[in-house]
Amino acid sequence: MRKTKRVKVLGWRWRRNELRRHSDAVEAWIVLATWAFAMAAGVVAGVAGAQAVALSQARSSAERRPGTAVLLDGAPSRVREVATGMYDDHVKAQVRWTDARGTVRIATTDVQAGTAVGSTVPVWTDGHGRLVGAPVSPAEATARAVVAGTGIALTGGLFVLVGGGLVRLRVERRATDRWGEEWARTGERWGPRTG
Repeated sequence: MRKTKRVKVLGWRWRRNELRRHSDAVEAWIVLATWAFAMAAGVVAGVAGAQAVALSQARSSAERRPGTAVLLDGAPSRVREVATGMYDDHVKAQVRWTDARGTVRIATTDVQAGTAVGSTVPVWTDGHGRLVGAPVSPAEATARAVVAGTGIALTGGLFVLVGGGLVRLRVERRATDRWGEEWARTGERWGPRTG
């Protein structure tokens, strides 16, 4: 048996021909509008998301203040992680510092491995005097904003594409139902059926 080759004609829904139905043109417009809106919505959502993340990073960095603390415990030398087998140059140890209000505080933070008791270590505090991590570098803040913006853009565009696909599916089903009704009416005019 000979295999039939299927030929795809680009833009057939846009061309005028006797076989094109109104629903074909509607589907073509839905696909075009969906893609255009998905691209625009993705870009707008991505830029807005990236700006929000960048603003949050800048606000977080602005609230952090550098300071020094005194190491209360001796920091052990390099610690080997059981899961990876790699050595870590930073270990947890207790430190004491005085916040901006003059209150003496004690907490646990990351320090360089092998640091002696009584040594001063650099720390970062927030507006309430609590220990926090060091602010991210400008390059890392930019990378985070770009990654977040890209993810938000892709997600926003995907939502629009799914919505457009559902609308197109609904139009296609209605067209198929109408075609079936028309075919049933036309079949009755052909006379009695055989077989």
